Amino acid sequence: METGLLALGLVLVVEGLVYALAPSLVERMLVALSTLPEETRRMIGLVSLALGVVLVWLGKTLGA
Repeated sequence: METGLLALGLVLVVEGLVYALAPSLVERMLVALSTLPEETRRMIGLVSLALGVVLVWLGKTLGA
């Protein structure tokens, strides 16, 4: 539970920094993403998910 809260907190910090420091970049990225086909966006999401799982696994394995 503690690790999950830390992970969620870190995600919110990073997202908050992006929106606070570069809001216009976020808007441009959303426009660019909206022009991509749905399958491409789905693939980007799946790759991001897989990388996230690998990073969490590495963190748990190497940090133990």
